[in-house]
Parts: sequence; structure tokens; C-alpha cells
Amino acid sequence: MTKSADTHCPYCALQCAMTLTSPAELTPASEPGSVPVPADPAAVSGPLLEVSGRDFPTNRGGLCRKGWTSATLLNHAGRVTEPLLKGADGIHRPIGWDQALALVTTAVRDTQARYGKDAVGVFGGGGLTNEKAYMLGKFARLALGTSRIDYNGRFCMSSAAAAGMRAFGVDRGLPFPLTDLDAASTILMLGSNVAETMPPFVQHLQGARDAGGLIVVDPRRSATAKFTADGGGLHLQPLPGTDLTLLLGLSHVIIHEGLADEGFIAARTTGYDAVVRSVNSFWPERVQSITGVPAELIRETARRLADGARKGGSYILTGRGVEQHVDGTDTATAAINLSLVLGLPGSRRSGYGTLTGQGNGQGGREHGQKADQLPGYRKITDPAARAHMAGVWGVPEESIPGPGLPAVQLLKSLGQPDGVRCLLVHASNIAVASPDANAVIAGLRSLDFLVVCDFFMSETAAEADLILPVLQWAEEEGTLTNLEGRVLRRRRAIQPPVGARSELWIMARLAEALDAPSTYSEDPETVFEELRLASAGGLADYSGIDYAMLDRGEAAYWPYPAGSTGTPRLFLDSFAHPHGKAVMTAVTPRRRRTPAVNPDPAATTMTLITGRLLEHYQSGSQTRRVSELLATQPEAKVQLHPAAASAMGITEGSFVSVANERGEVVCRAELSTAIRQETVFLPFHFPELESANRLTEAATDPVSGMPEFKFNKVWVRAAAPADLQHNVLQTTEAS
Repeated sequence: MTKSADTHCPYCALQCAMTLTSPAELTPASEPGSVPVPADPAAVSGPLLEVSGRDFPTNRGGLCRKGWTSATLLNHAGRVTEPLLKGADGIHRPIGWDQALALVTTAVRDTQARYGKDAVGVFGGGGLTNEKAYMLGKFARLALGTSRIDYNGRFCMSSAAAAGMRAFGVDRGLPFPLTDLDAASTILMLGSNVAETMPPFVQHLQGARDAGGLIVVDPRRSATAKFTADGGGLHLQPLPGTDLTLLLGLSHVIIHEGLADEGFIAARTTGYDAVVRSVNSFWPERVQSITGVPAELIRETARRLADGARKGGSYILTGRGVEQHVDGTDTATAAINLSLVLGLPGSRRSGYGTLTGQGNGQGGREHGQKADQLPGYRKITDPAARAHMAGVWGVPEESIPGPGLPAVQLLKSLGQPDGVRCLLVHASNIAVASPDANAVIAGLRSLDFLVVCDFFMSETAAEADLILPVLQWAEEEGTLTNLEGRVLRRRRAIQPPVGARSELWIMARLAEALDAPSTYSEDPETVFEELRLASAGGLADYSGIDYAMLDRGEAAYWPYPAGSTGTPRLFLDSFAHPHGKAVMTAVTPRRRRTPAVNPDPAATTMTLITGRLLEHYQSGSQTRRVSELLATQPEAKVQLHPAAASAMGITEGSFVSVANERGEVVCRAELSTAIRQETVFLPFHFPELESANRLTEAATDPVSGMPEFKFNKVWVRAAAPADLQHNVLQTTEAS
């Protein structure tokens, strides 16, 4: 018997379409209508499902290495398939579900009785389906009664989201279908390496490459930047942390060379005069002295953007490289200002967008797991929004808590006297993915009780008092929202292990045990029907979408109010502010914190940037378990320029110490002329003593709460034998 299911990849926000097929050797399940399962799962050595690419506008049948190997994890030997309780000896041992749920219930009640409602916290993730993200927000606020909920999207999209709300009145990553890029003659891409993070995306850049108009801004000559070679476009290689200055310089050229779209600015924007004043002092030669980008290259970039806007279509796209900074919101705002000066947003052939990273990074931030939001992208402080949700949930408005703490502040509060003492973690590996990871791990260890829902023993799960085994992507139904704001269906292709449970089931059982108000269904479609009501009238309105239309393959771009046909392209007639215009906000660079003084005379002070590798995803908790991917990238390597390496006596493959006041990483050197000489690069997919986030700072953007991932001062030197021995000892202790 064979059976197939059309679904989407579990990894990035491109959400490539795929078909999962059960091979013939799987025997049918005993229950009518259920999917095939192996008679003896332990006897199956290969993947339980075969993966094939499916034609879809975003990926056109293509998948990356991660997508092709995604089914490998479904029957991985390390899968957690029953609740695990940590004993006094630090070893996790199986327990039953009844005992596990009773332990969580008791921990919540005891913690809140001693310390108050907000002593219980929830940390979510951008990989949860819309249904689970929605229910997690509801569960936290009603069943737990806590305001202390946030999620790992705060580390991903928060600055772009804040800038989008500021300028447009709404935040949707790409306010147009991805295929619109195909016809563009000019694309400016800032801080995104799509060739490695979402490879099927690059086919949408081909038109701009053919026209010589692909412009990539990145301190490294990344795989994406290499597409600009041989007449494909331009690569601008600024000093890390100077993207805002570069964008101001580009706007200066557009304005002072008479290239601005004056008609669009007058009719559809406000705030232009203040922006003109703010960019006046950023002429190209001055910008060159700050960024290192040649003045003529700045002028050429601005002119190409303006020419493309007039003739063939221009797009400006931003990614985490320019957003994960303490001035990330202002940098994204500067990119939006540039697009507005050129008249790009609201056009059918030009535009501005930001590239969502996590699989459901868009939907995950719309429906309630963010500290300051209610479903439908409603502000939790808005009386009308609170009244609407109280009506949907059938509770008094005053029972809904107010805003909580953004992720970094939430994690800093762990174990503190007035902070979170009991934490529930869903779909996030915060021990690896958070800034200043050493401090976060210390916070986890100081908790009275830590519950982690996961399907693997992640580094965060290893710290947990209790691990609850949950479903993987191919074992569940639901919806996700991709980087275009298009709602997609996730379909179950195989039955989960007997002991695993959906987060919806877990929340429903806990809500019942806690005597929570309102209702908590474990059925995804029932939850989605409630989500439709909850989102109705909000910025992210899903009320006109249902499972039946998605199953028919209909395109569903939000906002999609009931009775409408959805909104593939935003801003064609107006922006989402009450006056219908886009708002330009003048921004200028501000001084960063002075880093600690380098105490090691043998070390060189350099700037650390972090990012992704083609083979791995997020904290690597999944991809490091795929043998094909791990064989290609088995360890973290610090990339540095050969000239810088030579000055420090570092050779290819030798061990390097990268340290600052927060911690130290020791790993092998990878020498490359693709990186600037004063800069080093570390991937953030690896744990423990290869964890880049041991070094990143927990300083945050004052608007978005985004941490400073992409600009950290470090002290670099060749590792001494004592460092390697210390590394081995610490690794042994950590394991």
C-alpha cells in the first residue's frame, strides 16, 4: 500500500512545496482512514517517507539539501517518544503522561501561589503552526493567567516588523507574491544570503542578474553576493554595523541628484522633509569614510535603483544582517524610506519587502505568542482589541493580562526574585539560539521547574526537569503562513509514535487540569475556525480562509476578510495608517556601547558577525542529526581573512580562540578572502563550546527588542594547547 500527502517543508519561510510518499513496504494502519505505518518501526533503517519536490510558485519543484533529507528525522534513533523526568542524579527517565501532566499542573499552581501569576512564563517558536501559536497565546493568558509570554521570532523578525508597522501601518514580510521579483531589472538585497538559507529562492533573482541589476550588501562575499559576478550586478561590502549609514547615503544620492519620485512622495507619503534634512550630511564621500564602500559604488547603486524604478521594476529586500542590531528598527526604516523616496511600495512592478526566516515566522507573530500582541496582529493595550478577544474567548476583558516582556528581558528574568520561576518552552532551543547563551543557560538552571516540549533531546531539553514529546511536521495537520503572507496547509503523512502528543492536546489537558476558562480543542481545524473569528477585523485578518479552500489549492494571502478574495499585493491603493499614507521617519546612526578592553595582548580585537550555513537550520537541533548534512558541516569554523590570520600565526584548520567578556569559543579556522580583514564569521548552529551565542550581546533595539547578533567585538588569537585541553575538559563536563 502506498499513500501520499502534499505538504510543505518544515524548515524556512519559503515553505517549499513537497509530496511525502509512504513506500510500499509500510503496512496499513488498523484504523480506517489512517495512514500507513511500519509493522515494526525499529526495523525500518531508512526514512519512513520519501520526499519529492512539488511544483509551487515559490520553489517550482526545487528543494534544498535540508528539505530533501527532512524525512530522515521522523524515525531517528534519538527521537523522544515518552515523557522524561530528570532525577536527582541528573538523568532523564520515562514516566507516564498522567504523571507528567500532574507534575506540570502542580508546578504551575505552587509557583503562582508563592510568587504570583507572572512567575510562570512561556517561550514559543516561529516553527509552530498557526493553530498552535494561537492556542499558546490563549493558554498562557487564560489558563496560566500570565503576561510572561514571548517567542524566538523576537530574535528574527522583530525589527523588520516594527519598521513595517511604523512606515506602512502593517507588517507582512513580502507585501507581494514572490514571483513578482521575476520581472525585476534591479533588486537590492541587504543582509540576506538566500543562496544558502533558502536556495530555491535564487531562481527569482535571475531576471535581475540577467539585467546586471542584482545588488547585494554584505560584509562577506557570500554565496548570494557571488551571483553579482560576471556582469550580474554589484556587491557592496560595508563594515559591519554601518548599514544604516550606507542607506542614508543612497537616499542622499537619490534626493540630491533629482531621482526621487516627487509625485508619489507628495500623494502617498508623509514625513519627507524631515528625511531630506536627516540625509543631507551623508554625502557619498563621507559615507565611504564610515562604511568603506567606495563613493562611486554608492552613486552607481542609487542610480541603478532609480533607473529600474522608471523602466523595469526595482525591489529592495532586507534580511537579518541589517536588522539584528541595536539600531535594527532604524536601519529597516532607512531601507523603507529609500524605497518610498523611489516610489516603490504599492506598485505592481516594484516594492519593498523583508525576508522572513523561520518556517512560520510570519504567522507565528500574528496570533498571540508575542508579548505585546493579541490574535490578528492586534495590540494587547488596545481596548477595542481586548474587548474583541474577550468576546471570542467568552471571558471578562479584565481577565486578559497586559503586555509582557520581550524575549531577551524575559530570559534575563529567569530565576530572579521578581522574575519567571517556572518556564514552559515550545519549539525553541534557547540554550543555543539566545544571545549571551551562557547567561541564559545559567538562568534555566536557576528555575524552580523547566518544562520543554520537543521531539529531540535538544540542548534546552537537556536542562529541563520535564520533557514532553511532541509531534513532528509530517505527523500533524495545520496551517502555516509563508514569507509572502500566503496561508498554506500542512498535512499529516504518517502516524506519530504512540507516546508523542500534539501541543494542542497538551494545552487542552493542562487547561482542563487548571480549571481554565474558555475552550481548548486538540483538533487543528476547530482551532483554526476559532482563529478566524479571533483575527476578524484585525490587520492580519484570516476570517475568509478555511481548510476547504486551502485543500482545493486556492491562494490565500492575508488580509483575507470574509467575503473577499484576499490581498496578494498590499498598498496598491493606500497604506494601513488611518490617513492612508506611508509614514517616513527620519533616522540617524547612534553610538554603540563601548566594548570591554581586550585583556589579552596576544589577541586582536575584531568584529564578529554570525549567520547560517547551507546545511544547517537555526540551532541545528534537527539538522545536526541528519548524517548527510552533518558529514558536510560537522563542526563550527571561524572564517577570517588570510591576511588577518597570517598576522596572528593562524593557518587553515588550526584552532582559534574567539572570546570576549561574555565567553569563549574555540574552533578551527577557515581562511577566506570573502570576508573583510577586520571581521570574523561564526555560524550559530552549534552548541556548547562551539556556540557563537556565547559571544553575542544581550543588548537590544529599544523599539523592537531585537538583540545585537550581528555586531560584537571579540578578541581573536591562535589557540594555545592549554585552551584545547580546557576545551576538552569543559566539553566532557557539559556532556
